[in-house]
Amino acid sequence: MNFAKRLIVWYLENKRDLPWRATKDPYKVWLSEIILQQTRVEQGKPYYFKFLQAFPNVFSLANASEEEVLKLWQGLGYYSRARNLLYTAQHVAFNLGGEFPNNHKNLVKLKGVGDYTASAIASICFDEAQAAVDGNVYRVLARLFGIETPTNSSAGIKQFRNLAQELISKDDPANFNQALIEFGSEQCKPRNPLCNTCPFSSECVAYNQNKIAQLPVKLKKLKVRKRHFNYLVFVSENGETIMEQRRGKGIWEGLYEFPLVETPAEASVENLVMEAGVQDYFSNSPKEFYLYNEIPIVHKLTHQHLYTKFWICSCETLPAQGVRFEEVNKYPVPVLIENFIDTFDL
Repeated sequence: MNFAKRLIVWYLENKRDLPWRATKDPYKVWLSEIILQQTRVEQGKPYYFKFLQAFPNVFSLANASEEEVLKLWQGLGYYSRARNLLYTAQHVAFNLGGEFPNNHKNLVKLKGVGDYTASAIASICFDEAQAAVDGNVYRVLARLFGIETPTNSSAGIKQFRNLAQELISKDDPANFNQALIEFGSEQCKPRNPLCNTCPFSSECVAYNQNKIAQLPVKLKKLKVRKRHFNYLVFVSENGETIMEQRRGKGIWEGLYEFPLVETPAEASVENLVMEAGVQDYFSNSPKEFYLYNEIPIVHKLTHQHLYTKFWICSCETLPAQGVRFEEVNKYPVPVLIENFIDTFDL
């Protein structure tokens, strides 16, 4: 079968109208690809427009502060993408004269740009025949060719990449890559794929051998870690609170939050006040100390679930430097903190 030709015909008839498909500008394509890593299209689209409005070119983004970028990114998660975005913008603007590399070999050297993103940019912007392989592509190829190699194994990654590279249209790699990804998203869906209208159903191994639900194969995920977060929300008599910036290489690096005390299990007021981290702040006893949410808020990340309680600490003066509570919204914060701020009535 002429897979590439039939796939592109399907794409041209069925593709969604997405803003980044109307350009070959490497900056805009790169921006869209970074946003869409680990993010659904409908969630990412407003962020794409917000970033272009704030930073219409790589030079304006390169001159932004990290806090500006993190604040604009707020709610998208996986914040290392935002930091890498800024780092790469600065590298392209200040070291490469504002010109993105025009081939996969050099694109993949950019921070935050892996094989998939480099292939997408190289094919869309520079017509280089490099296959872009994401979860949608794994699913389509696994079902169509009956491949049972786990997609998240080193052997699987190599096998699927090589197969996609064999199939890619050398004449139209941009449309091929976008078509294969779109086909996985809209036709060969994870659940309830549209097999009855699929142009490849007669050749599809999964369809003809009733293996649709079994393919693709994926190795079991790592065990999810359970953590217990306790945020101390200080409120002084003059309406100030304490915000601290997260440091280190853990989650939410560079974002702001209320003072955090992590405990090995769910904390009660009696055992929380005995924690060293709390004692450091309670050198002067607060006027009032109470739990804001009786049931912990569960915030799910990829490999960890955060069981979170917010503790309100009313006091005359703060035990550390404070900020006006109405100014808190100006800080880049995790969505967990943002949701609390939106519901907390000072």
